[in-house]
Amino acid sequence: MAKKRVAKLSPIRKFFSALGPGVVTGAADDDPSGIATYSIAGAQLGTSLLWMAWLTWPLMAAVQMMCARIGMVTGLGLAQALHRKFPRPVVIVACYTLLIANTINIAADLRGMADATELLTGFNSHISVLLFGCGITFAIIQFRYHQIAKVLKWLALSLFAYIITAFIIHPNWSLVARQAFTVSISNNSATWATIVAVLGTTISPYLFFWQTAQEVEEQKAEGLLTIELREGATKTEIIDRVLDVGLGTFLSNIVMFFIILTAALTLNAHGLTNITTSKEAAEALRPLAGNLAMLLYTVGIVTVGLLAIPVLAGSAAYAFAETFNWHLGLDEKFKSAHYFYAVIIFSMLCGIALDFLSVNPVQALFWSAVVNGLLAPFLLIGIFMIGRDKKIMKSQPSSRINQIAVALTTVLMFGAAIGMFVF
Repeated sequence: MAKKRVAKLSPIRKFFSALGPGVVTGAADDDPSGIATYSIAGAQLGTSLLWMAWLTWPLMAAVQMMCARIGMVTGLGLAQALHRKFPRPVVIVACYTLLIANTINIAADLRGMADATELLTGFNSHISVLLFGCGITFAIIQFRYHQIAKVLKWLALSLFAYIITAFIIHPNWSLVARQAFTVSISNNSATWATIVAVLGTTISPYLFFWQTAQEVEEQKAEGLLTIELREGATKTEIIDRVLDVGLGTFLSNIVMFFIILTAALTLNAHGLTNITTSKEAAEALRPLAGNLAMLLYTVGIVTVGLLAIPVLAGSAAYAFAETFNWHLGLDEKFKSAHYFYAVIIFSMLCGIALDFLSVNPVQALFWSAVVNGLLAPFLLIGIFMIGRDKKIMKSQPSSRINQIAVALTTVLMFGAAIGMFVF
């Protein structure tokens, strides 16, 4: 195992230096699709699904930590690691499914950002989609990994807008505390579809691929350019990533909690259960919670979209490049990794094109989350099998408690999907 250099830092600097892929991945989870899904959950079902925030945090953390450990220990991206366990055709099917789901998600996220921009500025949403899509694609190709990672880490701070928004409406916190720990599920298709969507947008396939790929990118940035040099991880590195992933997933789920709460205490409480656009959801907040709440909600959609869309497009590109042995990486120039960047460009162009179809944007956001919720448990089976394989994991498999948590997550996501169809 190659020993990696660890500089001596003060405790505070060491804490912040440990933050990276886990925080970015957690923040990217609350993309415009997630914001819309949580808003729909609160608007339609009130506070009845608040309990999902504390349930999904440990589950999401366990999955992302297993993905992180796979990247750290094997030195491989997730698609490469899956190929060591499963036949190539199986991995290829997973890649294409991921690309389709991510492209729908990109389209929905671009539309959500454009609607929010139109509300703030009056600028035509279709033009905004073109500008956001082309601008993000240019930035991904033009800038190198460390530059992109630094920007994404700072954009994660925008999620605090949703926490602040919830405090602006002055909820009854004692009542909220009781409701947050009361599990309530109605046996109807709408409730189960919402549960699948919440699980799908919280424990999303694109996050699995991105987390693993960024572990490899971090190691490359340290000069570990071959698989052999990247194999194995020290105890300190694993502890640092546990902190990173734990904080990132906690932030993601606490934001989910406050978005559902805000929608429940404003939209649902006033009978506004049928929202059709992100713009409509934000406009509804203005008379109910004030201009500041509306402003924070819309600005949050735009900034989080800027964080999440590169993750969506990049995760599919990593999956394809690893599967077909293309040159890859955000540190590579276009001419040396043109197939890798071609996947990003293709996904973004399709996402832009989908905006011009007559599709309800919030429903597109919602159902892209449902697609992720149906795809994720199948991928989790593969991740679980790799994470416990001592040979692939270089005698550093995931811990027993991590394995149990991922297995439980897989069962719950299958159960929610079945519940959606049965009820």
